[in-house]
Amino acid sequence: MRKDYKLEKRKYVIGGFIVVIALIYAIRLFDLQLNDDRYKKRADSNAFLEKTIYPSRGLMYDRNGELVVYNQPAYDVMIIPRDVQPFDTVDFCNTIHITPEQLRRRFEDMRDKRLNPGYSTYTPQRLITQLSTQDYGRLQEKLYRFPGFFIQKRILRQYNYAAAANVLGNLREVSRADIEADPYYMAGDYTGDLGVERSYEQYLRGVKGVEVLMRDANGRIQGRYEGGAHDVEPISGRDLTLSLDIRLQQYAESLMVGKRGAVVAIEPSTGEILCLVSSPSYDPRLLVGRKRGENYRMLTEDPSLPLFDRALGGAYPPGSTFKPSQGLIFLQEGIINTSTTYPCTGGYVNGGLRVGCHAHGSPLPLKPALQTSCNAFFCWGFKNMIDRRSKYGTPAQAFEIWKNHLVSMGYGYRLGVDLPHESRGFLPNAKFYSKFYGEGRWSANTVISVAIGQGEILATPLQIANLAATIANRGWFITPHVVKAIQDTVMPAELLEKRYPTIDAHWYDDVAEGMHMAVLGGTCRRAQIPGMEVAGKTGTAQNPHGKDHSAFMSFAPFDNPRIAVAVYVENGGFGAVFGVPIGSLVMEKYLNDTIAPSRQYMETQMLNTSVYYATKRK
Repeated sequence: MRKDYKLEKRKYVIGGFIVVIALIYAIRLFDLQLNDDRYKKRADSNAFLEKTIYPSRGLMYDRNGELVVYNQPAYDVMIIPRDVQPFDTVDFCNTIHITPEQLRRRFEDMRDKRLNPGYSTYTPQRLITQLSTQDYGRLQEKLYRFPGFFIQKRILRQYNYAAAANVLGNLREVSRADIEADPYYMAGDYTGDLGVERSYEQYLRGVKGVEVLMRDANGRIQGRYEGGAHDVEPISGRDLTLSLDIRLQQYAESLMVGKRGAVVAIEPSTGEILCLVSSPSYDPRLLVGRKRGENYRMLTEDPSLPLFDRALGGAYPPGSTFKPSQGLIFLQEGIINTSTTYPCTGGYVNGGLRVGCHAHGSPLPLKPALQTSCNAFFCWGFKNMIDRRSKYGTPAQAFEIWKNHLVSMGYGYRLGVDLPHESRGFLPNAKFYSKFYGEGRWSANTVISVAIGQGEILATPLQIANLAATIANRGWFITPHVVKAIQDTVMPAELLEKRYPTIDAHWYDDVAEGMHMAVLGGTCRRAQIPGMEVAGKTGTAQNPHGKDHSAFMSFAPFDNPRIAVAVYVENGGFGAVFGVPIGSLVMEKYLNDTIAPSRQYMETQMLNTSVYYATKRK
C-alpha cells in the first residue's frame, strides 16, 4: 500500500511540472505576440519603410525685421543594411565625389555601435551626410542602381550676415548623451550648439513627421501606404525675433577688429541686448556644411580663442567702472552724503599704504570724484565703511553688507541671460579673506584695491553694461536677454520682470550726474556726441600680465536713455584710448544712424587700429 501511495504522489508532481512549463510557454508566447513589438517591427520592415520628415527649423529675425538666420536644404544618403545588394562602388563614389577608401570608412563607422549606438540592419542608417545640390541631383538619377539606398532631405542653417556668431550659435550632430537625454533625437540628428540655437532648441527644432512607404516582395518602394493615410506631417519650429540690431552688431564688430575684448549694448527700459560682441570672432557660415568639422577644429586651435565668448564668459577686473557702484553703496549706508569730501594728495595715503591717483582738485565730493575718477575718494569711503566697528561690528560683517549690495546690482552671480556659458565673475566674501589672512586679522586697508575694481574683483562685460543700464533707469534693471519674441509663445516672465537692487532709487540721480560730468569735462570727454547729453565712466584696469585693459560704460541720452553700453579692450591702456571712442561711436550709430563729420576721424582711427596683433607679436 505504501508503494502505491508514493507512485500516486509522483504522478501529481510530474503533472504539476508539465502544467508549469506549459504556462511559461503560454505566457512567453502571449508576451511575444502582444507586448513585444520587436518581431512585428522586423516583419513590418519587410513591407514598409518609415521615412523621417524633418521639420523646417525656426527662422531668426533681428529687432527691425531683418532675416538673420534661415534654412537651406541638405541631403543625406541613407541605407537599410539588410536591403543593400552588391553595387558598383566606383560608380557610386564618382557620383557623389568621394573616394572608395572614404566610403569604406563610412561603412565601418556606421556599423560601429560605439559611434552609432542605434545601429540595426533593419532600420535606416545614415551613410553620407550633407550632399551638395549637384551631387544630390546626380545620385537621384542613378538611385535605382543602388538597392537599399535612399535620400533623406533635411534642413541646414544659413546666415545672411557674417556677424553675431557668438550670439546665434550653430548646429552640430547629436552625441550619444543627447540621444539618451531626449527621445526626440536619433543618431545623425542635429541640435543647437552654443548661442541662441542651443538656448532655444526646444522652440526652434519643431516636431518631426513620418512618411510610410510600401515595398514589394523584392524590397522595392511601391509608393505611399494607403495613399498617405498613416503619414504624420512635420510641425515647423517657431521663429524668433532677436533683440539684436544686426547692423549695429556688424558696426561694433568692425570697430573691434584687431582687438581682444567685448562690446555689450542694452536697451535699459527692456533689458534687450542691442549688440553683444566678442572679439576676435568668426563667420558663422564656417560651421555649416561638410567642412564644419575641419573648420571647427581650426577655430578651437586658434590661439586667439574666437569660440570663447568674452562678452559673457570673460571675467575681468572692472577697474574704475566699478566706482559708481561704490558711490551708491556709500550713499545708501550713510557713509557719505553728496557734500562729503575726501582728500587726494596724489592718491590714497593711510599709514604705510599708498594707492596712486592722477592730478586733480582736492579735497572733493562724490560727483567730482566720479568726474575725475579719483581713486582716493573711493578708497577712503571703503575704509570708513569696512572699519566702522561702531556701526557694523567687525570688518568681516561690514564687508558682507558691502558684498550683498553688489550682488543685488548683478555682480558675483550670473545675471541669467538667455545664452549658455555665462560667467559669474568673482566677488569675494568675508570668509574668503578670513581664510587667507586669518580670522579677525584683516581690515579695509588689507583689501583696499577692491574699492576701485581691482584686486580679487572680476566682472563680465555684460555685468558692467547691466550696471550702466541700472543707473540709466535710476535704480532698476531687467535681466538682459537676446530674444525679443517667440512665435505664438509668451516670453518667459523671468526675462521681463524688473529687478531692484538694495539701493534707494533717489541715490542714482547723484551718481548719474557725476557720470554726466565725466563726459562734459572729465575722463570721458571723447564720449561727447553732438546734440546729445551722455553719461559715462572710464576704467583703466591694471593687468599683471601685460598692458592695462581699457574699459568704459555709458548711457545716452541722459534723460530717457535708449542705450547703455560697456566696452572692454584687453591691453588697450587707458579707458579713454579705446573704451570711450568705441562705446560712444556705438551709441551714436544706434541713436543717429550716422557718425557726425567732426567724429569721423575717431571712427577711422578705431576701424584701423590693431591692439591684438601688436600684443601677439611681443
